[in-house]
Amino acid sequence: MGRTRAGLLDGAARTFAGYGLRGSTMQSVAAAAGVAKATLYNHFRTKEEVARALLAAELDRLSALAGELPPDAALRVLADEVAGHPVLRRLARDEPDVLTGLLAAAPERWAEHVSRLARALRVEPDAAELAARWLLGLVLQPGEPRIRRAGAARLAGLLAAS
Repeated sequence: MGRTRAGLLDGAARTFAGYGLRGSTMQSVAAAAGVAKATLYNHFRTKEEVARALLAAELDRLSALAGELPPDAALRVLADEVAGHPVLRRLARDEPDVLTGLLAAAPERWAEHVSRLARALRVEPDAAELAARWLLGLVLQPGEPRIRRAGAARLAGLLAAS
């Protein structure tokens, strides 16, 4: 990803975390990124397109992070990341319908996400499907850190046994 695009997505993350998606504008995203609005429009046509690009970039980052760790540590880190992500927390609290729309994936996109998770965790696709659904649940309801981490350890044990 280019430096400009990365800066735009960083500005979007700060803006969306602070104001939500509905409360943000293309102008506020551009300002947070330190660029002119025209620069933002050179990369993205709509705020929703920015949000989807941010989500895709975060999925890439999390997949890379998980791939560097043993599966049990990867699940724990992924759980903490999705449970504590400032944009996801803001949307879950203030705009759950927007969050649900962003997270809903067509079957082929879901299969792609599950496949990436399977590679990162080094497990079979069926096991990755279970992990993906668990992580998706944490986006919506993160729970207590201690319980979430215990769940990650339990899930890692189940995946290892499969």
